[in-house]
Amino acid sequence: MKKDNLKNNGQVIYFSHGGGPLPLLGDTSHAKMIEFMKKLPNKIKRPDYIIVFSAHWEESKVTIQSEIEPGIMYDYYGFPEASYNIKYPCKGDPGLALKIAELFKKNDIEYRMDNKRDYDHGSYIPLKIMYPDADIPVLQISLNHNLDPFTHLNIGKALRPLLEENILIIGSGFSFHNMRQFDFEGKDQEDALNNYFQDKLIEICCTCINEELKIDSLVNWEEIPGARYCHPREEHFLPLLVCAGLSTDVGVKIFDNYILGKRATAFLW
Repeated sequence: MKKDNLKNNGQVIYFSHGGGPLPLLGDTSHAKMIEFMKKLPNKIKRPDYIIVFSAHWEESKVTIQSEIEPGIMYDYYGFPEASYNIKYPCKGDPGLALKIAELFKKNDIEYRMDNKRDYDHGSYIPLKIMYPDADIPVLQISLNHNLDPFTHLNIGKALRPLLEENILIIGSGFSFHNMRQFDFEGKDQEDALNNYFQDKLIEICCTCINEELKIDSLVNWEEIPGARYCHPREEHFLPLLVCAGLSTDVGVKIFDNYILGKRATAFLW
């Protein structure tokens, strides 16, 4: 979908970021995801700033990264040595962090600033594939540790004014995240429960024009058959709720393929 067809200057994307550093190690079970992420910058407008909600950062209050030059953390273990030499030297943006803080304050969302937080792999792994030059400022915002769907939809709603600017907001999670069911050899698995869940996400995100119905469906996401099979814990699902809260229109499915042997989806608003 070309940016000219979008109503706002900003763009919102939810995608699956894969397993740890494996996408950067040439892992064959991530081949389709890697191809998608390499091509994605050509399908959207180049942003001036990127905001990331990663599944790998939770706090008791939503927390805004405010460091000018965050480092990166190797928040995974048991991988080859090359995994611990990855660099992504992009800049942060304290000014944007303050603007976000004002939006949270205006919408009665408890927050705090963090000038020590480094980027986690839910941020720098996909961005290194998409924008390898690391020349766009990146700012992360945490999830709320309460894991409440309504909280995360409201976080997204509070940030809607940012869509007036040329900002890319990414929900970096995984639309299927059951670690016991992945196939690390990359054999694509037919999975009726996952297929139903992914199809339902597509329906909610891409065809539901009634915002009240969309929100109700996402608040009650656990009622979807297969929900807890696909997400025994919902931290990789919650970035989608932030994105859905941000969105003011129906989304477009931009990825529907296999990662680690399981079907996963991605959406653009």
